[in-house]
Amino acid sequence: MSGQASTDRRSNVSLARRACNIRRKAVQMGEVQGQGYVGQALGVADLLAVSFFHAVEYRSEDPEWEGRDRFLLSIGHYAIAFYAALMEAGILPEEELGTYGMDDSRMPMSGMASYTPGMEMSGGSLGLGLSVAVGRALGLKRKKSGALVFNLMSDGELGEGSTWEAAMGAAHHRLDNLICLVDFNNQQADGASTGMLSAEPVDAKFAAFGWFVQRIDGNDIDALVAAFDAARAHDGPEPRVIICDTKMCKGVPFLETREMAHFVRVEPDEWQKALDALDEEAPK
Repeated sequence: MSGQASTDRRSNVSLARRACNIRRKAVQMGEVQGQGYVGQALGVADLLAVSFFHAVEYRSEDPEWEGRDRFLLSIGHYAIAFYAALMEAGILPEEELGTYGMDDSRMPMSGMASYTPGMEMSGGSLGLGLSVAVGRALGLKRKKSGALVFNLMSDGELGEGSTWEAAMGAAHHRLDNLICLVDFNNQQADGASTGMLSAEPVDAKFAAFGWFVQRIDGNDIDALVAAFDAARAHDGPEPRVIICDTKMCKGVPFLETREMAHFVRVEPDEWQKALDALDEEAPK
């Protein structure tokens, strides 16, 4: 199976439906634990939908297929969103949704490659994903593979020195098979990421490090499709980065307005309200 799809308007509506399904699954998993990184999952769902159903090559029946593109989840605490995407892609069975975060589950609260099919790395030590992606991309180059490496990281990781060492290394080695995806929701555990250690202007910094840069609205399906296509089509030796400005808790208005949404605690009666809100926003 290929994750790629055509780029007409009908396909983009289908991608929006996929994103809605990912959001619903993430909320349902959050309800299992009564809390979790639901805000990030809601915000990044559009990006994951376009990744898995437009941009990334994979076989759902064979997650270890050698010809697959590698999709690395540097931000291990986004695993709840990633599991939802893996279920939507048919890599994980939806029957396991209710095991999220439980003992012996294949879906721990932070992503671990040894547990979960389709999980390419154990994330969570933030700032290491891009370094791992550089190594993977370099290895695939030396094997003369046509596969791409996608690395999903957060804006908070831009404050880590290892991120910029990796960015420099990717440009030095001319890794045109590397596409870095930055989820810029401007939120960390202690507040706005721009208030902790601002990396702005992020696009100019990546450009100065020798990358092909795009910055878009990460909750706009059309913009995401166009950016992925442009990254793949770019005729140059530069690594690619797509900086995606996203909204925490996207699609659930009463959660969108919560000041601290890094780790959302939802009251028991609010889970169904969140699902109802998503159903109201679902594309028809």
